[in-house]
Amino acid sequence: MSLKEKIQKDFIEAFKAREEIKSSVLKMLQAAIKNAEIEKKGELDDGQIIQAISKESKKRKDAMAAFEKGGRNEMAEKEKKEFDILSAYLPEQMPEDDVRRLAEKAVKESGASGMREFGKVMSILMPQIKGRADGLLVGGIVKQLLE
Repeated sequence: MSLKEKIQKDFIEAFKAREEIKSSVLKMLQAAIKNAEIEKKGELDDGQIIQAISKESKKRKDAMAAFEKGGRNEMAEKEKKEFDILSAYLPEQMPEDDVRRLAEKAVKESGASGMREFGKVMSILMPQIKGRADGLLVGGIVKQLLE
């Protein structure tokens, strides 16, 4: 079963069980996937669907932080629930130590010696990590290694 089919199946189950938040989040996710397919002009594979899920979960994470900063705890809690639902469809996140090891390998492989070559290192590293680690964490580790 593809990831897209799993999301569709879970949406139907949540809708029938009257789980409002879960069905709402999965419906929004299906729309995001459909928009990405229209943009690509074709079906998405599981890797591309994971990218769409990551993008949506990042939106929830950012909104959660903004609501917490603004003292809107009830809205932050709603965003957290949505984030948790989306996270269930993402691959398990890599530990920071593994990300650091891969980043060190990418720095050596690229021959980078300073921040000017940040993009070069990231272009080697991100395909290996895609969807399994937060981009901010990866960027922060690479910056530390290049400074």
